[in-house]
Amino acid sequence: MIRLRAVSKVHKNGFKALDGVDLTVSKGEFLYLVGPSGAGKSTLLNMIFCTEEPSDGDIFIDNFSLRTLSKKQVPFYRRNVGMIFQDYKLLPNRTVYENIAFALRVMHYSRSKIRAHVMQVLELVGLQDKTKHYPSELSGGEQQRICIARAIVNDPAILLADEPTESLDPETSWEIIHLLSKINTRKTTVIVATHNQGIVDDVRKRVVELGEGKVIRDQYLGKYE
Repeated sequence: MIRLRAVSKVHKNGFKALDGVDLTVSKGEFLYLVGPSGAGKSTLLNMIFCTEEPSDGDIFIDNFSLRTLSKKQVPFYRRNVGMIFQDYKLLPNRTVYENIAFALRVMHYSRSKIRAHVMQVLELVGLQDKTKHYPSELSGGEQQRICIARAIVNDPAILLADEPTESLDPETSWEIIHLLSKINTRKTTVIVATHNQGIVDDVRKRVVELGEGKVIRDQYLGKYE
């Protein structure tokens, strides 16, 4: 489903975030991206989500090159790719329901269809009783669950998560990663960038380790290190 071919990324300051990365991710796979800060994990996710472009190489989604996407086509492409951001990016002046419904309104879904989709994903993440709450009224773990619900409300084929447990306690981190595993069972391809050794070691999946912008390890059912 996802194929990176000799992908490199050099930022304006000259820093080489990725250096000739080759990587293939199959449909329905669950993959951890690990490695130190600056290894290129977030950059790789951002390029799949089309918020950054490769300096060299190409990224293919279902054999379709992202380089051929025009700016007008990017929003349509993102309907099939959910993104869970490290800093949540919830709209503070919108309720839980409104935060999740926002993307569907942009797509001109009917009111009844929006409600059905929103309530379905809220039930999946276990927060169906929080529809009228604002982000400031939720715990960190609850905010992350809302981010997950927002990312999957359109039933994307690909779900990207950038450090989804970064600021969470161990128990909540475990719950979040098991929720992502549950979503993966629906044949959603999941890629998680993480520093959390505990969840990688406890919930064994494929592990791809980046170091200085290169793939230095690719191991199925691997540990953090």
